[in-house]
Amino acid sequence: MDGMDDPFDAGAGTGSLLRQPKAVWATAGASVVAFMGIGLVDPILPSIAKGLDATAGQVSLLFTSYFLITAIAMLVTGFVSSRIGGKKTLLLGLALVVVFAGLAGTSGSVGELVGFRAGWGLGNALFVSTALAVIVGAAAGGSAAAILLYESALGLGMACGPLVGALLGNQSWRYPFFGTAFLMAIGFLCITAFLKEQPKPARKTSLLDPLKALGHGGLASAAVSSFFYNYTFFTVLAFTPFVLNMTPYKSGAVFFAWGVLLAVFSVFVAPRLQSRFGSLKVLGGSLVLLAVDVLVLGYGSHTTAVVCTILSGAFIGVNNTVYTELALGVSDASRPVASAGYNFVRWFAAAAAPFFAPKIEGWSNIHIPFVVAAVTAALGALVVVVRRNALTHDAEVLEPKHATEDGVAVFAN
Repeated sequence: MDGMDDPFDAGAGTGSLLRQPKAVWATAGASVVAFMGIGLVDPILPSIAKGLDATAGQVSLLFTSYFLITAIAMLVTGFVSSRIGGKKTLLLGLALVVVFAGLAGTSGSVGELVGFRAGWGLGNALFVSTALAVIVGAAAGGSAAAILLYESALGLGMACGPLVGALLGNQSWRYPFFGTAFLMAIGFLCITAFLKEQPKPARKTSLLDPLKALGHGGLASAAVSSFFYNYTFFTVLAFTPFVLNMTPYKSGAVFFAWGVLLAVFSVFVAPRLQSRFGSLKVLGGSLVLLAVDVLVLGYGSHTTAVVCTILSGAFIGVNNTVYTELALGVSDASRPVASAGYNFVRWFAAAAAPFFAPKIEGWSNIHIPFVVAAVTAALGALVVVVRRNALTHDAEVLEPKHATEDGVAVFAN
């Protein structure tokens, strides 16, 4: 980053990645666990289906309920946090995750488990939508290191979720849920102890503000493109475990490698590619490569499917970074509001893919869900090409939003 100290440099000052207050580390640590929750159930989906005598389609609803509630909650998170403050919003989200993750481990039927995952999704939405703003607001110095810390937490959580799920789930599919509840309870105590309340914004966010923000052509284009992309992303995440049909350990190892690539390409590779080729070219190219990857995944041998699953993490990591920057910088809306509107649209695809992929397989064969996923990735790229003028934004205009707005950090994932 031009003009900024290296956040990894111990001598970079108070903004150094490793020189942050306890409040920042407490929030970042809880963020790791929050993102772990997304992929936690991945390696144990077949085990859950067996344990609860459920079909693949029924178990995939664990993702559908989770992300459907997450999408709807995006209209609520800004409304809540602008009224009760960042700390209370984080604690409310953590408390909901602790309760519903714990209840999920006691489920006696797949219907109960799907319902508890919905409550978990609400808690996670409240926490994740607020965490980055809190981290930046509580950081000791410049925001660059705090942002990188948050992105690292995201990548670490996505990588470790399947691994932790496999290690605990190999004994019982219930243990990963109890483990998440325990870790989030620790996060709740740490944030209670170390995080001071962040200042509230001067203007309260209304429930309709995120929807109004989508009236901007650039933000709407980013959201629609990301909707198609997220359908592909969550076809890989939620449907592939049934195709691979591996033990929890082996499946966890595959998705751990997938998560490592996601983290590395999101934090380190994507910014360098953007700097050299520009965001839209990188995004369009990555989406096309993802489309090819999932198509090969669907028609290749078992070994090929494993390799393509892991490789998809690289393209997903690049896409996540570029989409987030586009969504937060392309419109004139404040970043929390723009983020809420953008996430409201894209998370519906994350809910749809786990629901439709098994049904498409039932209507056709095991290859066609990946054909559909390849088409949606290509459609995402097509939107980027067709709407490139609306998505283009001068980087110099984006820079002032890297600070704060109305006294609070305005970053939101």
